[in-house]
Amino acid sequence: MEAQERIMDTAFSLFRQFGTRSITMDDIAERMGISKKTLYAHFTDKDDMVTQTISRFIQVVNEECLADRQKSRDAIEELFLVMDMIDRRLRNMNPVIMLDLHKFHTKAFQAFEEYQNNTLATMIRENMERGISEELYRPDIDIRILTHYRIHACMICFKPELFPGGYDMNKVQRVLLENFLYGVASLKGYQLIEEYKQLSQNK
Repeated sequence: MEAQERIMDTAFSLFRQFGTRSITMDDIAERMGISKKTLYAHFTDKDDMVTQTISRFIQVVNEECLADRQKSRDAIEELFLVMDMIDRRLRNMNPVIMLDLHKFHTKAFQAFEEYQNNTLATMIRENMERGISEELYRPDIDIRILTHYRIHACMICFKPELFPGGYDMNKVQRVLLENFLYGVASLKGYQLIEEYKQLSQNK
């Protein structure tokens, strides 16, 4: 693994735990046992590091979503595989990271919004089209409206003020995605959801 990738991995592990605002270049250098000069050989400044690190995370998530689509047998299994991936990727992530990006790292936040409004929106739309063609989703669903709904539902777990008393980000995402599936499913699809849930619980 290249030095720049190792730095981004270390930085992201800190950002996901504590957010970006509270982590300094000194913290990252100390965690890696290297000098700040080495960090600046790869990144212009902290903002550049945050932007590249978040962009890399987005790319990894996108590649995993595409892989899940390729190996899935149907539209519903695709979303169950995505749920498992989200469980892994969001585990122990502090929701403050999104607030920090919004407030202090414009380019990184724009990269996330670009992914959300284009790549993610396309994946959601194509999954619904696939589900309809497989007769697992109802043919009368409004794909355009539900695409926007899913995009915004994905962001709810990054808003801790909506869940006073603490909550599990993974559980929020899973509950929302399962309920979305139940809402769009045909009778055939509903039965398949139940089968995949049973398989998932038996893992």
